Amino acid sequence: MCGIVGYVGFRNATPLIVDGLQRLEYRGYDSAGVAVINDGRIHIRRDVGKLSNLRGRLAADPIEGCIGIGHTRWATHGVPAERNAHPHISMDGDFVLVHNGIVENYLELRDELTAEGIKFKSDTDTEVIVQLIERFAKNGARGNLAEATRRAVQYLRGAHAIVVMSRLHPDELVAVRIGNAGGVAIGLGEGENFIASDIPAILEYTRRMIFLESRQMATVTAGTVRLQTLDGAAVKAVVHDVPWDPISAAKGEYKHFMQKEIFEQARSLTDTIGGRVDFDHDTIILPDLNLTPERAQSLNRLVTVACGTSYYSGLVGKFYIEQLARLNVEVDYGSEYRYRDPIIDEQTAILAITQSGETVDTLAAMEEAREKQALLWSIVNAVGSQAMRLADGYITMNAGPEIGVASTKAFTASIVDQYLLALYLGQLRGTLKPAQLRQAIQDIARLPDLVGRTLEMADQINDLAGRLYHYRDFLFLGRGINYPIALEGALKLKEISYIHAEGYPAGEMKHGPIALIDEDMPAVTIALKDALYDKMISQIEQAKARGGLVIALATEGDSFIRSKADHVLYVPDTPPLLSPVVAVIPLQLLAYTIAVRRGADVDQPRNLAKSVTVE
Repeated sequence: MCGIVGYVGFRNATPLIVDGLQRLEYRGYDSAGVAVINDGRIHIRRDVGKLSNLRGRLAADPIEGCIGIGHTRWATHGVPAERNAHPHISMDGDFVLVHNGIVENYLELRDELTAEGIKFKSDTDTEVIVQLIERFAKNGARGNLAEATRRAVQYLRGAHAIVVMSRLHPDELVAVRIGNAGGVAIGLGEGENFIASDIPAILEYTRRMIFLESRQMATVTAGTVRLQTLDGAAVKAVVHDVPWDPISAAKGEYKHFMQKEIFEQARSLTDTIGGRVDFDHDTIILPDLNLTPERAQSLNRLVTVACGTSYYSGLVGKFYIEQLARLNVEVDYGSEYRYRDPIIDEQTAILAITQSGETVDTLAAMEEAREKQALLWSIVNAVGSQAMRLADGYITMNAGPEIGVASTKAFTASIVDQYLLALYLGQLRGTLKPAQLRQAIQDIARLPDLVGRTLEMADQINDLAGRLYHYRDFLFLGRGINYPIALEGALKLKEISYIHAEGYPAGEMKHGPIALIDEDMPAVTIALKDALYDKMISQIEQAKARGGLVIALATEGDSFIRSKADHVLYVPDTPPLLSPVVAVIPLQLLAYTIAVRRGADVDQPRNLAKSVTVE
């Protein structure tokens, strides 16, 4: 989950690296550091806490050089402290590295190295890697940084992304990727090259990227990039042109990235729909899915694997695919899926949903599916990510960079992508009549406007947050296709405001949670005018009968609900299948505004990181 940036070229590396780390601070903010080479020496500055502390350290004691590496840390082994901050340097001071991942056998390696006389300065697992590299450099690979690194990493268990630098080789960086510990992107410039764990860090300088696959390494100089496997075989680099721009990764007029990303949703949904719907011929076009009608008709089951917010998106998608494509759907947590020896065959499609495309648990579930010969698809936002490359076919969210740790626009984009997938499968499987497909396409054409209208509620929701932010517990209730939205609303509130919240199917309230309802536990209810409206009204009345404070999310024009709820938030009348996209936006805004009023760090909530790349 840590952030990594590397640079080699003609500029002063330090400010470039620190600016890149700023764009990756969402990946970890327990500590940060930078190392550069100058005059044959490695110079390191590190500090605890957010990147602003490192900036202060560098202002007081600057360093500069034309080659360097940097890191922002999410702590695993070792408390947040300067001694545990990256970069880590070898005992003799010749090698320095940054690392994302967990060395599962680090205690064994540390004991072995300690017995050889190596003295460790940190409590981290990472330090064993740099000490191993120095050991191999002294024992036969001194003239070759890549070879010393290649030998050293053979001893590591676990998944890793590593960038190494040496004062003995002051013109090159070596990057390694093993397993699914996060991405390694190499940005190609003119007379300079870049390395980063995530694309936004280096978008300002280049859109031309090479992505390392698992068990590949790269030797990077200012003018060259050479790839090889960890077995030593040469690899031909594939260069990708990333369509994002650096402006879309900046906050602009907004106070927080999360606020910006909430308000970008009308545009991001337009982008995810664009080019995939032929409005003239009422057809869906998903060429990157690589699916034939014969293969689509052979499927008897689809399993969605995802984590966190993406899991709740998959629960919404289950309604779409089952109703429109008549294909049985299961939704599983990526973190649990592979541990029960799941039943998978060639008639099973596995759909992985992941914003970053680097979520380790989801990638592991994909690997399990591949081994069992399933058809493998992914819905991803990060172009060139591992989940995109591992899949047989994919749908990109086209949401642009999502920087805020709490996902918003990627959630709604992934829901719409599953709607498109369901329609596409319905086309190929023959389960949709032309009139049904035509109506569904007309519905989705209206969606960006409906989302834009919903965002106009921001001031009203801010006023409501002023009445609610002091509560310590919330209950979110929904039914049918909007039950997952209750789960997502509760998760957003937990993530960024640190208020305890629970999402629950409204029909199950009387089977337990109703015991919690009183004047100190607001109930947020999703009561749109749909087939389950009367059921939701009944649940609202049960909550009110027990003294509960009820906030209702309702459909414009529903005056009846005002007599039942304490507060009503109205959203535009939306086609039922697409109502989750509209319904979640007020809940995103409510969580955001409550968190701001509580003084919480909205973009970087405690203990969380954007991309979970360690298990």
